[in-house]
Amino acid sequence: MHPHTIIFIGPHGSGKGTQIEKLDAVMRAAYPRERVVTIQTGRLFRALAKENETEQESYTGTHLRDTLNTGIWQPDFLTTALWGNVMIAEVDPLCHLLMDGFPRTRAQAEVLAGAFDFYKRQDIIVVNLNVSDEVARVRMKSRARLDDTEVVIEKRLRLYNQETPPVIEFYRARSQTTVLDIDATQTIEGIHESILQGLGLHS
Repeated sequence: MHPHTIIFIGPHGSGKGTQIEKLDAVMRAAYPRERVVTIQTGRLFRALAKENETEQESYTGTHLRDTLNTGIWQPDFLTTALWGNVMIAEVDPLCHLLMDGFPRTRAQAEVLAGAFDFYKRQDIIVVNLNVSDEVARVRMKSRARLDDTEVVIEKRLRLYNQETPPVIEFYRARSQTTVLDIDATQTIEGIHESILQGLGLHS
């Protein structure tokens, strides 16, 4: 079985976290003898910030904790270091790989392409969760998270609309890469079924 390499891309409110977890469960059931590695940079950032609260303080952890919920994006070097460390520890050419939260910029996409070459991973699939800014706003506000203020929501959407479309175009033009455009205005189950259909999988 050729291993899957799947990247989830979409703005806050598109349901990336929910959908990658549902796909992870389906793939573990479908391939019980094969490893599934899931990398979510948002979780990695939050874990690093929380770790810094209980262990020896570091500037990186403290600064990350202070800026994590402001809507700004963390620098490329830190994002790359976090997912890179997971790849070094867990990824090989045979495992299935699911990714969420990166790449967010063209520069990150180019670094990730180098990692794919190193781990001999081809046939990349990008799940592009399409949702309007207005729907994303409503969903973020309905999450009732303390960091989902109007200012932060607008900053997140502005950054996404500025930085991420070139990433999608990078993957559309890249050989051995397929972009699945998914209507993320559907229900959670509707989105999930659309993703499974696009991937040729069944729940």
